[in-house]
Amino acid sequence: MKKIILFGVLLLSLFLVVSSCKDKVKTEKSSELIKQGVLEVPDSAVLINTVLSADEQARLTPDAVLEILQKGNKEFTEDNLTVRNNLQRVREAALSQYPKAAIVSCLDSRVPVEDVFHRGIGDIFVARVAGNIINEDILGSLEFACKVSGAKLIVVLGHEHCGAVKSAIDDVKLGNITAMLSKIRPAVAAAAKNYDGDKTSDNPKFVEAVCSQNVDHAINEIRSKSSILKEMEDKGEIKIVGGVYHMETGKVDFL
Repeated sequence: MKKIILFGVLLLSLFLVVSSCKDKVKTEKSSELIKQGVLEVPDSAVLINTVLSADEQARLTPDAVLEILQKGNKEFTEDNLTVRNNLQRVREAALSQYPKAAIVSCLDSRVPVEDVFHRGIGDIFVARVAGNIINEDILGSLEFACKVSGAKLIVVLGHEHCGAVKSAIDDVKLGNITAMLSKIRPAVAAAAKNYDGDKTSDNPKFVEAVCSQNVDHAINEIRSKSSILKEMEDKGEIKIVGGVYHMETGKVDFL
């Protein structure tokens, strides 16, 4: 009996040593992967979902899509992002797409639009252009997104510390940038009418005021220059809203 007990103790000790060694190797491997910028994610942590179907898109309302984006932004600000099954979604979206919304965002590299709203492949259209301006190409893209592809929401997304807005305030003239900034200057003039302080790009408050005004101006441009989108909005088929992204918190304030 004593020999059996002793043998059992030896087996248990050996098991613990082996487990400890495995854990040590696993920890060292994880540490090395982290140093290399690689992170192993367990299958249980991967969000398994499918791209939106035509029927699912058709059942969505503009208000429901707005709520989805607001919820996604909350998850982003709380650092509660999930790892998605992107390769599977790439395959599923290869031949068709039925996105929920279209976002007009600034070119700025600090505004990762899909992450900001916690969306994956096939979820949203994103049109990026410096200063989130509206021109003929953007309007055509939005008409395609909504009238042809069925998106239910348009979001014009401005952001804090926008270089294009600051350049418009400073009346910068340089190559094709000049024409691009001319589309922001109406917002500068409108903001200046109701602002009593320093009206330069050195004043963050004035830059903020112009940023918000520029979002409103872009929305008005969409409604006034696209009869297709204006009619869809009037019928309640889509909604056109604006928002401002805050650099330090990641929060989007919808206007």
